[in-house]
Amino acid sequence: MALIKVNLLRGTEEQMRNFLQQFAKRFVRKEKSSIAFKVLFADFKKSLELNNQILDIIGDANDKLSGDYIFDEHYIHTTCEQLTGLLRELIVTINHLTSQKYPGLFNSFHRIEEDLTLILQGKVLSQDIPLTLPYSEITRDHIDAVGGKNCHIAEIGSYLGLRIPRGFAITTSAFELYWKAGGLGEPVARIKEQWLGEKLSLSEASLKIQELIFKTPVPDILEKAILAAVTEVVGKDGPCEPCFAVRSSALGEDGVTSFAGQYQSCLSISPDQISGAYKQVVASLYSQQAMEYRLKKDFRPEEIMMAVACQLMIPAKVSGVMYTYDPLRPEDETILISSAWGLGEPVVSGAVPTDHFVLERKPPHKVIEMQIVCKDESMVITEHGGPTSAPVREEQRMEPSLKARQLHDMAEIGILLERYFRAPQDVEFAIDQAGQIVLLQSRQLQLYYDRPPRASDLSGLDGRYPVLLRGKGVAAMEGVASGPIWILEAGKDLADFPMGAVLVARYASPQLAKVIHKAAGFITDIGSTTGHLATVAREFRVPALFNTGDATTILNDGCEITMDIECLTIYEGQVSELGHYSLQEEVIEDMFEYRQLRRILRKIEPLNLVDPESDNFSPEHCKTYHDLTRFIHEKAVEAIIDIGFYHAHHRDTQAGKLLWEYPLDLVIIDVGGGVEGEHTKGVLAEEINSVPMQELLRGMSWPGVWDMTPSRVDVNSFMSSLTRTVPIQNSSPQDVGRNLAVISSEYTNINFRLGYHFTVIDAYISENILDNHLYFRFSGGVTDTVRRSRRIKLLGVILSYYDFLCETHGDTMVARLKRMDRKSMLKRLFLLGLLVAFTRQLDVKMINDARIDQYFKEIQTIMEESNDD
Repeated sequence: MALIKVNLLRGTEEQMRNFLQQFAKRFVRKEKSSIAFKVLFADFKKSLELNNQILDIIGDANDKLSGDYIFDEHYIHTTCEQLTGLLRELIVTINHLTSQKYPGLFNSFHRIEEDLTLILQGKVLSQDIPLTLPYSEITRDHIDAVGGKNCHIAEIGSYLGLRIPRGFAITTSAFELYWKAGGLGEPVARIKEQWLGEKLSLSEASLKIQELIFKTPVPDILEKAILAAVTEVVGKDGPCEPCFAVRSSALGEDGVTSFAGQYQSCLSISPDQISGAYKQVVASLYSQQAMEYRLKKDFRPEEIMMAVACQLMIPAKVSGVMYTYDPLRPEDETILISSAWGLGEPVVSGAVPTDHFVLERKPPHKVIEMQIVCKDESMVITEHGGPTSAPVREEQRMEPSLKARQLHDMAEIGILLERYFRAPQDVEFAIDQAGQIVLLQSRQLQLYYDRPPRASDLSGLDGRYPVLLRGKGVAAMEGVASGPIWILEAGKDLADFPMGAVLVARYASPQLAKVIHKAAGFITDIGSTTGHLATVAREFRVPALFNTGDATTILNDGCEITMDIECLTIYEGQVSELGHYSLQEEVIEDMFEYRQLRRILRKIEPLNLVDPESDNFSPEHCKTYHDLTRFIHEKAVEAIIDIGFYHAHHRDTQAGKLLWEYPLDLVIIDVGGGVEGEHTKGVLAEEINSVPMQELLRGMSWPGVWDMTPSRVDVNSFMSSLTRTVPIQNSSPQDVGRNLAVISSEYTNINFRLGYHFTVIDAYISENILDNHLYFRFSGGVTDTVRRSRRIKLLGVILSYYDFLCETHGDTMVARLKRMDRKSMLKRLFLLGLLVAFTRQLDVKMINDARIDQYFKEIQTIMEESNDD
């Protein structure tokens, strides 16, 4: 097969350029805007500034929930006003930048703004929530609709995979329906006013309100919804005569403000009796204890709502209660379990004597104390579903109600619940007739230290525990956590991440949020404190340390560590002193302001739009202010990449042609601080002030990477390359065949054709990690498909190694990188410069797969040399 030299094909290159220009004139989209690029670039920079202001305010608001700050309602209102104003301005800016491409953003914005206004007025939102919700559909987002008790038990089943009773929640939407249909609002408010004005005693007010509730019928629509939920829960394989436990799940219940023992629970309720039991539970909202407790805790009228838990009764063989710490002596590091035969109600109420077990918290949870009592009576479910007291068989009365294996399993479950809910737990459980553990309830346990831990207890920790890492990184979420290290490496699957481990990864990818329910903490080499993972870590109160630089190389997989993120310190081993100290932090969840800010943040902070490539990445799917901000940021970057090349650039911004020793044939467009001085004959490389452009040129001109020798190419491969589809979509009629660089002091958008491949680079580099992004697109070539594919594979190997997210489509490579610090981004811009020069005619040399590894190592060597330089 005949061979020719590429440098003899210049005439053919000219023909190809003419062909591309003619093709573009017919098929490439026309320029839509005559707005100067300088103006559009100013919009882009403004969008970055607004984005950063919004994320800073969201981060500040979330910090307020840590307990280290005092804030009032004025702060909450001011924060919402600031965010709303900035976001409105951001939406206007993105639509100006994109020629009004996203008008739908205003619809989502106004919807969220209306919800925030209602919350600021004291409302607890439950609109669009059904009257009943099965446990399988309940998430943490539903806590104000189903109450803490329902939410916690549903999460235990859904996220932890532990056994819970089959059941459903009667939501606060049902409560509002019942309250309004019965006209209870005004008379109840009047009675409460008389009580607060001391015209009625507490007992009189409680009795009057409860009488009103008992007289109010349950609306038919709610009756039907309850029966439908019962049918769904019982199912075909359920008991013939099912009976339910109907329990309270009021707002605030089972949180720090537990309302323990103040609300009604009804046991062994048949389906046709649930409506009556529902009224009893609702009426218990106005028991004397509950009314007085709410007054003390500053619960506002709009917060007084009752959701109800309806659970199929478990015909328990054994029931009990577990404390994951001894509440009176937490420093002993023990777990307490009390249990007895039969149903749990008499165990919880103390009506029957119980066996008592003390276990070590540390595995294997050795039993260090056991007190077995005589258990004469137990509560059981009769054949017809009702509870009754029955004598315990003689041989069982002094037999331990829990076996050694069950005690061990309960201890493991307790530690699991504690890690998940980030606090010591008070757990109610049952052992069914098959010997399986079923969890009935889990709530926060209050601890009472004989001598509260003090800061002085933490002095000298360095001498007792080895320090693995100190003073590196930034705190995305402060706190203390312990657990084994699990390093995310090539070949590992996040699905295998173990409960209670500390996830250590190269960078804080949004994908890591998938294990938020399992992770004790996060540590990353690279990451932003306002990225998606940081947001989720704060929402779930998971300690997180980002941007350490080299944690993945310092820390060892499987090593037990303790994280003290406030002090940016990682200790080897479990530091119990830190654990006890963190448990004694002052709790502010009792404050109304805390509860309101938490509700506000549910409409502001959660990020639902994680993947820009997914179908739901659209204005109409934005549910929070953070969603809107993320969507706009992605589209602003996308728009500036696009505009940088498609836009017709005004002559007053053209600085001139780059005067350089290498044949780039590059025209420079300066949109602000990119070039120094005036230029009539061209721009010298040393006159360029654009930081990203400087680094690209440094990489392109690195000694030896720009191969000036002519390459030999197969004629057939070359001719086939002329008829292949070329990336015309990245060109505009006036600029096909013209190499352009649009630059400012912090920005570069460069589009050029070198030889027979096409390259697009878009970079914004600043001191603010949130603004920084790199985009790299490479396509084309003059050889056969196999060699071009080897070159693309080589690019993928190199770019992935240096943290780029890569996509390959045929002989086209697209790589993206965001939110690294300035130094790291410049290092990778240097890499892109290397690759532009190094791969210019490299497809010709890709004669076998071994070349991929060979050239990858050459690039690594250069990168190491350049960093030492």
